[in-house]
Formats: sequence, structure tokens, C-alpha cells
Amino acid sequence: MRLQQPIFERMALIGVGLIGSSIARAARAQNAVRSIVATARSPETRRRVAELGLADQVVETNVAAVDGADLVIACIPVGACGAVAKEIGPHLATGAIVSDVGSVKGSVVRDMAPHLPANVHFVPSHPVAGTEHSGPDAGFAELFIDCICILTPPAGTDAGAVERLTTLWQTLGAQVETMSPDHHDLVLAVTSHLPHLIAYTIVGTAYDLREVTRSEVLKFSAGGFRDFTRIAASDPTMWRDIFLANKDAVLEMLGTFTEDLSTVTRAIRRGDGDTLFDIFTQRRAIRRSIVPLQSNGAAANFGRPHPEAPKPPLPRPYASDQE
Repeated sequence: MRLQQPIFERMALIGVGLIGSSIARAARAQNAVRSIVATARSPETRRRVAELGLADQVVETNVAAVDGADLVIACIPVGACGAVAKEIGPHLATGAIVSDVGSVKGSVVRDMAPHLPANVHFVPSHPVAGTEHSGPDAGFAELFIDCICILTPPAGTDAGAVERLTTLWQTLGAQVETMSPDHHDLVLAVTSHLPHLIAYTIVGTAYDLREVTRSEVLKFSAGGFRDFTRIAASDPTMWRDIFLANKDAVLEMLGTFTEDLSTVTRAIRRGDGDTLFDIFTQRRAIRRSIVPLQSNGAAANFGRPHPEAPKPPLPRPYASDQE
């Protein structure tokens, strides 16, 4: 059900890719914000955002975007967050909530917090949702339904600001969890970052095989290969920044994974079927305990039903400084 009164008056989106455009669509569908102003680095993206009617106003600069906004969300690669915070810091409205959507939180807090004035509230967030597609056309209002959004507010953050942002994400359909930035980075290193690293690697391994042609890799790819390596089609800029920003946690998880892989490698080399059977039996039980079988279908998001968000009203008139 759409809200009778919006949570925020003016939401500024800095970056309008998959996540940013989905926030815009979902917020408009739920009447979560009264108006949306958006900006993006490239004129082409800004023009497309205007064409799609994703925002009430599309502006050229980050400073123009945050003018008068009571909510600012940086939907940009984590490596760019510090520079953007430094740019917009002096121009933020008193009492504004500043957030982001990055998959790494420790570096975002370290890079952004020093540049934000004391009269605003910094509440980093990470909606654990996405697809392998990018750009303003890739977004959809239902993206956040039944996903988890993790908030990592620094110590001393105003509780009212955290509650307000929590309400926004819940309105967009997400289940909200709160944890420290460092704990977030460790959890995501194993549940998201390591799988992406393996996917990127195995795609290269398959492609580089001289004894197997590219057409055979495509023709004989089983469902497991196709499904697992789908995430290797994700935005390379975003993932470059994620791995550099979360280097310590990723390396820790990669070391543990390498040790586990060595155990399997030795069992295969020695023809030790009992060890392989025990490992696979144990891991199957773990997998079943994580995701119940009845929800483990072939569809995206572990086959869970994907409720349809309310249809948004017709796009409101927008003003673009590109015209």
C-alpha cells in the first residue's frame, strides 16, 4: 500500500545505475519521497534518466543535486565515495541524512565520514540485491522486495535518523539489519565477494582452455556453470573497487577457501572416495540448512516468490538542465 505521507521531502540520488534507478522507481511507486533529484557522471546517463522520467529534476553536478535535499544517497562505486563526500559536504542541508549503497562499509565510513559536517546524519547502507545488469534501464521497483538491507551507522549516529532510513528501506520492501561496518565486510566477503571472485576466475579458466573451443564451452555448459558464472557479467568498475576496498576480509576468506579446496584436491588425487563423500554430504547438509529446499527453485533469488510492487503513477513532469 502506498504511503499517504512521504518519509522524505527531497531525495537526491548521486548515480543512477541499477540500484539508483531501482530506488527511484520503488520510492515513487510507494510515495516514499515527495520529489527526486538525480545526477550522474555522464551526460548520456543523465539524458536517459530524464527520458525515463525517473526523477523530477536531473542536474549536472553533485552539488546541485544535494541542494535542499533531506536525503542523499550515493549510488556509486565505493572507490568514488570519498571524493563525492568531500565535494558535497559543504553544501548539505542541516539535518540531512547521507547514505550510500556500497557492498563494502568499512572503507566507505573511513572515506566519507571525515568530509561530512556535524549537522548531518551519516547512515551507510547496503541493499543486498542486484542483477548482472547495470544502467538506468536495468532498475525495477521490485528489486528490494524481500531482500536484506544492512545499515552500518557509525557510533553516536542519531537514532531517529537510523529509524527514518530503516522505514524507507522497509517501505521499499527490504528487511533491515544493523551491524558494525567491519562485521558487515567480513560477512559479505564470504557470502558475496568471494563467490564473485571465483565466478570471474572460472570464466577465464574455461575460456582459456586450448583443448576446448569457445563454442563447446557455450554449447555444453551445464546449468551449474551458467547459473554460477552469471555474476561474472557484473559491472567491472564496481567489483574492482569492492575487492580493493575490502582487501583484508577477502584475502582472509580466500585463504580459508584455498585450504578447503586443497583438502578436496588431495582426496581427488589420492582417489579417496570416502573423504569426498563425507565432504559432499556435510556440505549438502549445510546448504540445505541455509536455504530450505522448498524455496530453492530455478528462478532468481533462490526461487522465492517475487511480489509485484504497486504500479507507480504516471511519471511526474521533470526538469532537466540538459535540455
